[in-house]
Amino acid sequence: MTGGPGGTGPALAVAHAVRTGERSARQVVEEALTAIVDGDGSIGAFVTVTGEEALAAADAVDASVVSGADPGVLAGVPVALKDNLCTHGIRTTCSSRILEHWRPPYDATVVGRLRAAGAVVVGKTNMDEFAMGSSTENSAFGPTRNPRDPGRVPGGSSGGSAAAVAAGFVPLALGSDTGGSIRQPAALCGVVGMKPTYGGISRYGLVAFASSLDQIGPLATTVADAALLYEAIGGHDPCDSTSLAEPPRPVTRALAEHGVEGLRVAVVRELVDGVDADVVRRVDEAAGALEAAGAKMLDEISIPELRYGLSAYYLLAPAEASSNLARYDGVGYGLRVEGPDVTAMNTATRTAGFGDEVKRRIMLGTYALSAGYYDAFYGKAQRVRTLVIEAFSRAYAQVDVLLGATSPTTAFALGAKVDDPLAMYLSDVCTVPSNLAGHPAISVPFGVGDDGLPVGVQVLANARGEAEMFRVAAAIEAAAPAAGS
Repeated sequence: MTGGPGGTGPALAVAHAVRTGERSARQVVEEALTAIVDGDGSIGAFVTVTGEEALAAADAVDASVVSGADPGVLAGVPVALKDNLCTHGIRTTCSSRILEHWRPPYDATVVGRLRAAGAVVVGKTNMDEFAMGSSTENSAFGPTRNPRDPGRVPGGSSGGSAAAVAAGFVPLALGSDTGGSIRQPAALCGVVGMKPTYGGISRYGLVAFASSLDQIGPLATTVADAALLYEAIGGHDPCDSTSLAEPPRPVTRALAEHGVEGLRVAVVRELVDGVDADVVRRVDEAAGALEAAGAKMLDEISIPELRYGLSAYYLLAPAEASSNLARYDGVGYGLRVEGPDVTAMNTATRTAGFGDEVKRRIMLGTYALSAGYYDAFYGKAQRVRTLVIEAFSRAYAQVDVLLGATSPTTAFALGAKVDDPLAMYLSDVCTVPSNLAGHPAISVPFGVGDDGLPVGVQVLANARGEAEMFRVAAAIEAAAPAAGS
């Protein structure tokens, strides 16, 4: 079922069928669980499958339908959760040995909102450990493979969620995006992935990586489905001190009522420079499609400050991670490796519990925050962040929406970059600026590259500009080349 402006998608179709009694939620969920059992062995998208819980939730949705009660806008829709979202009584591992057996005593706010909307959680998805990575190879439970080509990575760190949607196991999934961890795997797997304005979706119950950058967002097969999920989980949450107080602007209505006529759009030079030629070609084609749909395409603009975004990000994010991950010490919860004293126990626990990439980032972040280096590294990175925010502000005085590549390449081979952290970090070069600024952005599939693998076009908007962003995303989706072309 196709998307497009005012269109629909698999999640919307399922919810409609369940709400009208055309299908039962149990039937829908049973089909999803069967697909996971039959197909996930070769993909590795899931860390935990919650079959019994999912069927019980489906039965509750069906009972609501029979009684005439409102089962919710996502009635019976199977949803997968990235395994850094807390689920009451269901293990939440962050794909790390240090939390391998941890079962949270509460649900993340977004999980509660999903259930209130009638969605059915079918499992927790694989990820780069503590969301630190761009390929979902940094998992204690093994890598996830790209459903479009199992020899390639699905991207990261929300690779399990992106792969679960791309493989057709579920129509919707949630991921987290600290520097592109929803959008980049969405691009590599050929699905839609969206990061909201910072504070637009509650972070309560999201296991923190870098608290000033982390955001939860949807992955879906269509823009319309992503918009529906965004609305279902968004809004103010008093449990999150960074949650925006004002209600979010409606986006599904914007898709139904508005196209892109008159919207000012421009490609950002820094988001296509250094990007593979076949990816840039798709960005240019998407820009042409928007112009044909009535958008006012302006000349390519330059935001030079974005060139420094990646360097700033890889100081700020590890610095916050070194603070956030200090809580995993073998005392409060999670793994504990005994030692002759507390210091030895702490050291042994963290040595056994954390993988190489997490250790690398903790050390980098601790160094950046250390006495004598704070101003030279962390302080300077914060100033660069301010420059990026100011530069975006100037750009949005001229345009409504910006375009660029999501990833500089299509999906790369498993193992190709694991021994070269700097090459891996460059996978985030097009996505980190929106995290630094706290702005929304979305990746939309738009054809394939020269290797036949999916290409994602990124749409960026100003803070609270989700409505315009979704409108542009839907127009790009409607003009996307046919599958495989």
